[in-house]
Amino acid sequence: MTVKIYHNPRCTKSRQTLQLLKDKGIEPEVVEYLKTPPSIDDLADILEKLGMEPRDLMRKQEAEYKGNGLDNSALDRQALISGMVANPILIERPIVVANGKAAIGRPPENVLGIL
Repeated sequence: MTVKIYHNPRCTKSRQTLQLLKDKGIEPEVVEYLKTPPSIDDLADILEKLGMEPRDLMRKQEAEYKGNGLDNSALDRQALISGMVANPILIERPIVVANGKAAIGRPPENVLGIL
């Protein structure tokens, strides 16, 4: 089984989720998404797997959200995804992808359902 975690090492929930996976004997592929953001296609795929729309996965309290005009309700899905790729701090974390599914590790135990 291939498991990937979109991880921010400065985030407590992200660190807890990574540790939970390791405690289960899983060594996931770790993607520090702030350094290596997902591509537009990868993020669109993650959203599909999560069953979410882009705004559902956005950290709206970050300054980049309003600062880049992403709070504009007229923006379409593609524009929002592009905005998240350009400003990865806006992507909620951590995201774990496994078995053709994805889950957000908030709380960390959420990811157990896709393993």
